[in-house]
Amino acid sequence: MREFYTLRFLRVFKSVFATLGVDYEAMEKILQIKLTMDERRVPTLFNDGREKKKGNHFLKSLWIYALYGLILIPFFLFGENYMVQMSIVFGMILFILMTSMISDFSSVLLDVRDKNILQTKPLNKKTINAAKVMHIMIYMGFLTGAFAAIPLLVSFYTKGILFTLIFLAGLFLGMLFIVVLTSLLYLFVLKFFDGERLKDVINYVQILLSVSVLVGYQLIARTFQFAEMDILYAFSWWHLLMPPVWFAAPFELLLNQNNSTAVIALSLLALCIPLLAIYCYSRLMPSFERNLEKLLSDMKIKKQKRHLLDEVWARLACFTKEERVFFRFALVMMKKEREFKLKVYPTLGISLVFPFVFLLNNLYGLTLAEISGGNMFLLLYFSNLMIPLVVTMLKFSGNHKGSWLFKAAPIPRTAAAYSGALKAFLIKLYLPVFLILSASFLWIFTSRIVPDLVAILLAGIAQTLITYKVVNDEDFPFSKSFEFVQDGGTAKLLLLNLIIGGFALVHWISLNFNYGVYLYIAALLISVVIGWRLTFPPLRKRGVGKLKTAANQGS
Repeated sequence: MREFYTLRFLRVFKSVFATLGVDYEAMEKILQIKLTMDERRVPTLFNDGREKKKGNHFLKSLWIYALYGLILIPFFLFGENYMVQMSIVFGMILFILMTSMISDFSSVLLDVRDKNILQTKPLNKKTINAAKVMHIMIYMGFLTGAFAAIPLLVSFYTKGILFTLIFLAGLFLGMLFIVVLTSLLYLFVLKFFDGERLKDVINYVQILLSVSVLVGYQLIARTFQFAEMDILYAFSWWHLLMPPVWFAAPFELLLNQNNSTAVIALSLLALCIPLLAIYCYSRLMPSFERNLEKLLSDMKIKKQKRHLLDEVWARLACFTKEERVFFRFALVMMKKEREFKLKVYPTLGISLVFPFVFLLNNLYGLTLAEISGGNMFLLLYFSNLMIPLVVTMLKFSGNHKGSWLFKAAPIPRTAAAYSGALKAFLIKLYLPVFLILSASFLWIFTSRIVPDLVAILLAGIAQTLITYKVVNDEDFPFSKSFEFVQDGGTAKLLLLNLIIGGFALVHWISLNFNYGVYLYIAALLISVVIGWRLTFPPLRKRGVGKLKTAANQGS
């Protein structure tokens, strides 16, 4: 195994670990093995199914965090209102650290695979726990350093050495606080719930990280618009509950010589809470390790209950038993398949947010009444951006090896299976997002856009059929590995997204004619009905044909 520079640096503190009762040589050997194995792990931001290359993928992804660190620079360049400026800075830093900690390092914190190996060796628990904590701290240090490196240099040249030292101390304490806070959060979840619920929490935070990376630049752009405003800080009691304000207070105390009781109290919280959290973590570590054993054993399998609403939709939307079976199957897969949710749900979030983002871009200089009288409700077509990706992803599953059951079962047509899966997608994923957006846009644009909403919904169903025809490869849904996601799919997705723009263009043209939108609705409705019947012909006709063929052969 190769030598790691981080471990060389860690040797400087060998005596400190020895004082704490840690076997440093054993801890270093454990860390060396773990760091070597980490070179196979791909961070969430790059977890897209592409070909995996050699090397530590996390270290190669640090340039993205360095790029995002540039958003902190403007807050070092204006004024000396440190309570406001540094509260925003540390708010961004703590958000990035928290989401990255949960999304990329939960597998490290919750790793129980080495328990059977390490606990059979003459190692004390302090050494094992110290190796786990230092493993996380090494990567959190890299991430924090990448995110804050350029801002640190800017702060040194613009604010001086004292500001930079306070900033470094705040980064270190903030990093400790996030690691311990995440551990205590997991301890709370494991204490009262099972391991499956914890995995769900981690999965949803991964989704939040992916969405925030894609739409965060819009929020950041709006933050910069307040950069030149003269904002005065006024203390309120609830600031005691806000960690970013804690870490901003030492700047105000030491640089602006603000000795008010509130600033001193907040500064003490910035110092004491992370240290107190470390103490609590050390005391609760045995309980945490005991509860981690829930992840080792399979929890009792609960019988899946059928929801009444899902059954109603199955009866209303599906016309054959075969179709209803795959409708229910797709509902379960979309709800339980974690890798599917990780790849699909960020797109749902983007489809939900983008119409509002682009609507806000046009609010400057216009009143809400002026906006409501225009055609900006066509931004709802952005909600259809989810369709190409999700319909494509219906082919893949993390448990694809079980798809042999489809071929072993007497299922005469793949089309019937996909018909149920597509209807499950439209009802379970597409329709809720569309209804939320429709309700919001109805409040803004009034009931005059009801026909337009119907047209956009029908365009979404038509887009679903078009996507299926483009990406369909005559296989069953959820029957392929996610390793093949990127095989020739990018160009198709781009083309399908352009088709969504085509629907929006035709809709906009129809608005220029009397009753044009109603003609557009009629054309879409006819296209959807005929297109669905041609794509998924009724099973009974195919069945009758097969019976006649068999009878003729028998005679």
